Amino acid sequence: MKNILVPVDFSPVTMTVLKQAENVSKCMGGKIWLIHVAAPDPDFIGLNIGPQHVRDWRAEQLREEHRGIQKMAIELEERGTDVTPILVQGPSIQTILNEADKLNVDMIIMGSHGHGALYSVLVGSVCEGILHKAKCPVMIVPAEMPD
Repeated sequence: MKNILVPVDFSPVTMTVLKQAENVSKCMGGKIWLIHVAAPDPDFIGLNIGPQHVRDWRAEQLREEHRGIQKMAIELEERGTDVTPILVQGPSIQTILNEADKLNVDMIIMGSHGHGALYSVLVGSVCEGILHKAKCPVMIVPAEMPD
């Protein structure tokens, strides 16, 4: 069985990525590891745990992201795909690569947001980081797929 890691970020390209991953999984007889990397908790200077309203807001945000990835997994399962959802916090590129190693994945399938070169220079690209450092094949699904 092939293990496929599918990072999702709930952006508009996510549904296209899921469809492509589902197709590849069915062709390969593989299992999908659906992963969402949540932003790390904010650092508070001089405070150990931060203000309560910030902690409450962050907890609600994580619960919402958890519900979102669970919903995606349920929809894939209902269509006959073997899938396990994972929600982890950390820096996106390194966290995805760490999970890929830990799960011994055979492929990573992820979406590209289609930002321009200037965006990539200023902000960087998760896709680019994964492409340069992954130990397995990486399939990049473009933001807009032809019909």
